[in-house]
Amino acid sequence: MRYEDWYRRSIVEPEAFWAEQARAIHWHRAPDATLDYSSPPFRRWFVGGQTNLCFNAVDRHLDERGDQLALVGWSTETDSVRELSYRELHREVNVFAAGLQALGVERGDRVVIYMPHTVDAAIAMLACARIGAIHSVVFGGFAAHNLALRIDDAKPRLLITADAGIRGGKVIPFLPLVNEALSRASHPPARVLVVDRGLAGPLPLQEGRDVDYATLRRSHEDAQVPVAWLESNEPSYILYTSGTTGRPKGVQRDVGGYAVALALSMWSVYDIRPGQVMFSTSDIGWVVGHSYNVYGPLIAGATSILYEGLPTAPDPGIWWRIVERYRVRTMFSSPTALRVLKKHDPAFITDRDLSSLEHLFLAGEPLDEPTARWISDVLGRPVIDNYWQTETGWPVLTLLPGLDMKPVRLGSP
Repeated sequence: MRYEDWYRRSIVEPEAFWAEQARAIHWHRAPDATLDYSSPPFRRWFVGGQTNLCFNAVDRHLDERGDQLALVGWSTETDSVRELSYRELHREVNVFAAGLQALGVERGDRVVIYMPHTVDAAIAMLACARIGAIHSVVFGGFAAHNLALRIDDAKPRLLITADAGIRGGKVIPFLPLVNEALSRASHPPARVLVVDRGLAGPLPLQEGRDVDYATLRRSHEDAQVPVAWLESNEPSYILYTSGTTGRPKGVQRDVGGYAVALALSMWSVYDIRPGQVMFSTSDIGWVVGHSYNVYGPLIAGATSILYEGLPTAPDPGIWWRIVERYRVRTMFSSPTALRVLKKHDPAFITDRDLSSLEHLFLAGEPLDEPTARWISDVLGRPVIDNYWQTETGWPVLTLLPGLDMKPVRLGSP
């Protein structure tokens, strides 16, 4: 079908169009209706359908691509690389989910995740999704005050954290920040689950509250946790946006509509098919990290790269070495990161074999024309600007790969 016809169908027959797109994901129970708009301005998508984000991101790929890489965690801060196939990811998610259940987490409970940008954070998200718990990821760089505000709004049963993060070689212990946040909060969770990365010395665990994940997992090594099938409009996660005034606002995402939107966007916007590789440099604490570091690529059966570190350490060529090593097809970053790289010798980019790289998407802030022209000239590929926000969960305005590129005013929707 030609793009013009496909696009027109989405406008003229939106319900039929989205019913077709919904076939791209697994439904435990098919929807009774594509759209319920009986209470405007609120819409309910794929009403009555039952599905699960974790199943669509992990389980359904096991037969055809169980041995394919699902997640790559590359940390220049710890000088380590962690690779998980879909089969290995499935096992880790089941073990983590069993641990959550052992700590009393049930369907519909909120779980705050305050972790660095690591594979373990993605596993925690998927484990919550598997059992129907609502995760709320808080950016690991936030101070105790910001964490406390989000805890009080979400009222979680459990908080998941790590012993420490690390930035530019500086170790940042997380438990002191968690302790301060919980002392400030009016609704602190009863339990704290700690993933020990071995960065901050002996864990100063509080007896009766804190649980070491390494100890907990030993009791659940062979766990097989059933998937919780959620109605399409049940919440999957809460992600806070600062907005322009007042306290942080929690955006509550659905399950079915989100999964369908991501499945569509992975091929139509980001040009990623099963078995291909996507590298988003965002943090898991932001909406891009949720949609295009974790759920989107995995729903598509692709490989996703999670990067912990600075774009210039150990040198400004690190991202491009990752692209070369894993044959990345689509890369997603921010204008700020590219402005940092622009200050350095372009040979850090041009000296690598980037023949696999087809697309560079930039978002998160206005894109200035000099930066866009610079990276486009260095890569020999067009830069694709796309516009969206925490509230939408995926792009609302974008250029599409494969279509003729018309002149655009960069940085403007």
